[in-house]
Formats: sequence, structure tokens, C-alpha cells
Amino acid sequence: MRPKLAFAMAADKTRHVFDAEALDRLAGVCDVVRPEPLEDFSSAEARAVLGEINILVTGWGCPMVTAEVVKAAPNLKLIAHAAGTVKFTLDPAVYAAGIRVTHAADANAVPVAEFTLAAIIFANKRVFELRDRYRADPSRRSTYALMDEPIGNYHRTIGLVGASRIGRRVARMLRGFDFTVLVSDPFVQPGDPVLAGAELVDLETLMARSDVVSIHAPSLPSTRAMIGASQLRLMKDGAALINTARGALIDEAALIAELETGRIHAVIDVTDPEIPERGSPLYSLPNVFLTPHVAGAVGTERLRLGQMAIEEIERFVAGVPMEFEIEPALLERLA
Repeated sequence: MRPKLAFAMAADKTRHVFDAEALDRLAGVCDVVRPEPLEDFSSAEARAVLGEINILVTGWGCPMVTAEVVKAAPNLKLIAHAAGTVKFTLDPAVYAAGIRVTHAADANAVPVAEFTLAAIIFANKRVFELRDRYRADPSRRSTYALMDEPIGNYHRTIGLVGASRIGRRVARMLRGFDFTVLVSDPFVQPGDPVLAGAELVDLETLMARSDVVSIHAPSLPSTRAMIGASQLRLMKDGAALINTARGALIDEAALIAELETGRIHAVIDVTDPEIPERGSPLYSLPNVFLTPHVAGAVGTERLRLGQMAIEEIERFVAGVPMEFEIEPALLERLA
């Protein structure tokens, strides 16, 4: 008997995750009970769907899968999350009920790593400052002056804070450049593959030696504000800080204070709160390139998320091991 499947996510946030081709592929292994995603589990219609299904595909905007939801879905065997973190989506009751969980964080890591690589290259080249100088001075005198300073991407040191899946992907990408790569992560031991072409150091050493510091650690109580005033003061004059991980990892007040000196610059994709308050200096400081949490999958990049979820569902239905199953013990260390 073919498993029955439904979706739970915000339709306006998940456009492109499952296109027509992806839905046809899913229909090859499952009976899709309802093609439109559930955005609320409380209605009678939603409870009827939950009572039927064996597989629930979740995504951005999915309502919390609570103990009550689990109780309403007695036949549910798999939750396939077509996005990154599931930490704020699943109640512990999911695992207690023996429901297996997989996610597409590895697919979301691809565009984040690509964004990070571009940010590293642009930061070392001082591209944003050169753009601003050129706009203000079309004679190019000021841009030529900056180009004579020791900027660029040759023999620079890149520090990666956190050997997460994204951090590891970035480390692999950096092997093709003339960079010295430093990694700081308390869980990395000598011999770890991430250290092929990289040096393991403590956080303070990384902050002091790096021309670019890129943050890739998970957001945990132990990592909150791990980059504070003392760490920022260690950065070289002219160095850059890139954050595509979580805003809470950086003491934002300390970062703004350091940026206001003009001594360092930053590429910031994530903040805490998620949207900075109106009037925040992050919007106006000339040495800040601020983006609205776009490093992850956007537009057609979201197709990777759906594809990875489908591949995991196909493995599950075939009775073979899934590649990205989340074990309960690992949940706390995930981003």
C-alpha cells in the first residue's frame, strides 16, 4: 500500500520549492492527500488530513508540530522538512512517538556557502568601498588611492568560526584560492577532514590573524554573543566580518560600536532582532553591507530543498537509509 502524504508550510514563503516536475515525482511514490499545504493544524479539515497521512512534508512557515498534532496523526511515520532547521518546528513528542525526521539543510547550505565566498572575495577587494568612492569621485583619484593599499585576494587569511555544514562547504571552496584558512570550533579534533588545507586555532587567535572572519556556528545558549567587544577589538584594522549564520552570535551593540570607529567593515545578512530597529546604524554605516537574510535559498534555489526532501522520501519508501535523518541527540547542536 502506497504511503499517503501531505504538506505543511506557508504557501507564500515556499514558492518554487515544489514545482510541477517535483510534484509528479512525489506522486510516483506516494498518494498526495492534499496538494495545497496546511498552514494551520487546528481546523477540522487539517485534522482529517493528519488522520490519514504517513508522511508530512514541512517547510518555512509550518505551524508547530505539537504533541496534540502528533496525537491527531496516529499513522505518521516521517516528517521531511524541505528547509533548514527544525528546532522551532518540532515538539519532543515527535521523537517520542517514533516519527523519523529528515531535513534539507544540506541543500540550503549551497547558496549560503556561495554567498559567503562572494562576500569574502568582495570584502578583500573592498568592492563596496570602491563603488562608493567611484560614485563620489568619478575622476577615480580616490579609487586609485585605495587600489594602491594592501587589499585584494592574494595571500590573505580567512577565519571560519564554526565547522558546520556551511562552514565545511566554505572551507572546501577556499582551497582553490591563495588563502590561509583558519578554523575555530570546539568540536573539531586533529585529523578532521575540514582541516585539510586549514589550521585549527582558538577563537582569539582566529580573530587576531584573519583578514576576513566568517561566522558559521549554530545559535545555542552557549554561543549567544560569542563575538563580543573583546573579540572584535582583536580584529586587524581594515579586516571584515561576515555573518550569514545567526544574528544572536554577535553582540550587536559591540559590533556597531566597533564599526562606528571605521576600523573594520562588515557584510551582515542576519541580525538580532531579525529586522533591525528603524534608525539602526547598520542601515546607514558606510562600512556595512547589510542584506535582508538572503544568503539562503531564494527564488529558484529553493528547488534544491524540494528535490532533497523528495530524495529522502524515496529512500524512506524504498526502505533504505536516509542520508539526512536527524537523530534526537544531534538536534541541540544544529543551527
